[in-house]
Amino acid sequence: MTSKIRFGIIGTNWITEAFIDAAREAEGFELSAVYSRSAETAGVFAAKHKITNTFTDLAEMAASGVIDAVYIASPNSFHAGHAITCMKHGIHVLCEKPIASNAYELRQMIAAAQENGVLLMEALKSTLLPGFKAIQDNVTKLGEVRRYFANYCQYSSRYDAYKAGTVLNAFNPVFSNGSLMDLGIYCIYPLVALFGKPDVIKATGVMLESGVDGEGSLVLQYPSMDAVIMYSKITHSSLPSEIQGENGSIVIDKISEISKVEIQYRNGTVEDISVQADHKSMYYEAAEFIALIKAGRTESSVNTFENSLTTLEIMDEARKQMGLIYPADTAAFK
Repeated sequence: MTSKIRFGIIGTNWITEAFIDAAREAEGFELSAVYSRSAETAGVFAAKHKITNTFTDLAEMAASGVIDAVYIASPNSFHAGHAITCMKHGIHVLCEKPIASNAYELRQMIAAAQENGVLLMEALKSTLLPGFKAIQDNVTKLGEVRRYFANYCQYSSRYDAYKAGTVLNAFNPVFSNGSLMDLGIYCIYPLVALFGKPDVIKATGVMLESGVDGEGSLVLQYPSMDAVIMYSKITHSSLPSEIQGENGSIVIDKISEISKVEIQYRNGTVEDISVQADHKSMYYEAAEFIALIKAGRTESSVNTFENSLTTLEIMDEARKQMGLIYPADTAAFK
């Protein structure tokens, strides 16, 4: 493997801009190609980021020999198809969250990765941040954990457009979007990484006329604890998230981008376990992905297949209970 990992980009939106900005801090990152259905869009994006190669045919980019890996930030409903096309050509895949529309699609993606001997990883940034490692390293100080509470409610500027009569991608079920997929996943994935799969899932949500959820809540039952999750794109909250144990609680400033973390013990003492991030938040997923490729690994030990699959299985069940069904679920929910 060369010292540089040549990346192709799929998706030319704001999240891609943020990824490129952060990934350029990672050793071994090289931007080589961009795919867009529109030649004009690809050209403008390539010029802005000094990308040499542009493509309007995804299979052509995957077979071109100018990339080793792709970062996928297309709409959620395209993730599985885009990833499988690339993996069939031996291309490593870093795919934005949620990695697929449902668990059925992800199982197909995992099979393609294994058949072709390539790396597939979900670009869920929060579990790769130094702050999350601090939580993992210190959670035993809480004694018996009894509750996990995660909150991510962020009013979407796109909701204003929605109320004005314009349904953008964020509120369109065709693209497997909505509040659970966009924000709820940030609450669920760390739970799964820390505590595994729950025994019982109960979900409610507020459905919008477009056919996606505006907000929702989950209660998940484990043998000796429960988890309470709140998420929303139509309200805002400043509440922190928390892991409650018999000895005290870990208080997390923002579950989606963990920075300030402290243990508040029952006796009134407070221990700051925050770890300063030295890079932009998306740097860590890029660095992890590149390191895995260079090491010849085909699965992350943090954002594992199991964690991604369990998270999607939870979201699948929650969506069924809410009546939130996507066109992409036709095969999955038979």
